[in-house]
Amino acid sequence: MRDITIFSPATVSNVVCGFDCLGFSIAEPFDKLTIRKTDEQGIRIINNDDFGLPADPQMNVAGVAVLEMLRVAGIDQGLEITSTKSIKPGSGIGSSAASSCGAVVGVNELLGLGFSKRELVEFAMRGEMLASGARHADNAAPCIYGGFVLVRSAEPLDVVELSCPPLWVTVIHPQIEIKTAEARAILPVDVPLRSAVRQWSNLGAFVAALSSGDLDLLSRSMEDVIVEPVRKGLIPHFDEVMKAGRTAGAIGGGISGSGPSMFLLAENENTAVAIGQAIRNEYAVTGIDFNTYVSEIKRGGVSIS
Repeated sequence: MRDITIFSPATVSNVVCGFDCLGFSIAEPFDKLTIRKTDEQGIRIINNDDFGLPADPQMNVAGVAVLEMLRVAGIDQGLEITSTKSIKPGSGIGSSAASSCGAVVGVNELLGLGFSKRELVEFAMRGEMLASGARHADNAAPCIYGGFVLVRSAEPLDVVELSCPPLWVTVIHPQIEIKTAEARAILPVDVPLRSAVRQWSNLGAFVAALSSGDLDLLSRSMEDVIVEPVRKGLIPHFDEVMKAGRTAGAIGGGISGSGPSMFLLAENENTAVAIGQAIRNEYAVTGIDFNTYVSEIKRGGVSIS
């Protein structure tokens, strides 16, 4: 096999009460990567889009992830990675994770390296570190594992796959950019104990609600008292979008990643579509361009063509 094509899904991370530890994958949008063996040494990056991402593999999230993977494997195989991105950088729905995860899954398969999913997430986290300055896995883990995951620990990496009922999600992506590193810089350094306890309680209840399928409990637990109050000021019309979504039947919602994308969970497709219409109507008054997506929670992660 000389080449392979990979489809790498968008992801929602943080998931309200699960900052840096909860995430899930969605069916669309997704990135397409084609990886080809070459006779020349080194990694060549071809960006088949207009996002202006670096072609230097040392400065590209997919490049640094694959370089680390090849170093650990002890292989000096030349590779060409052609990336066609549909997930806009800075969107808050896992653009950097889609690139790095798709690349390491594809190279692992193409070269028959045999790395486990956990090991692949470890490599992809190199890309996340380059993109955000933080070694987090709440986008990379759901991108590779699929579905809902809990990152119990990043050091050492410990990923827990979570069972959940069938759920749909509506995402709205305002066409503004919020850099992850900048969004992290405004977070509080110290958290009051009362707030920490409430956040822990919500996270525990959220995981229990996923397991039991208790959507009322899921809704009650979708509360963030630490991160969202600080970050929502970066996203125009955030409160109004959340209110419109809940009025249309959303279980709950919040900021996707560091924003500007927002997400709302729904019990079924019809409700998710209705939520999409409601929040489109609400956001249209801002004059800011935006995209919306309606998708099932994607049970599988990165897929191979």
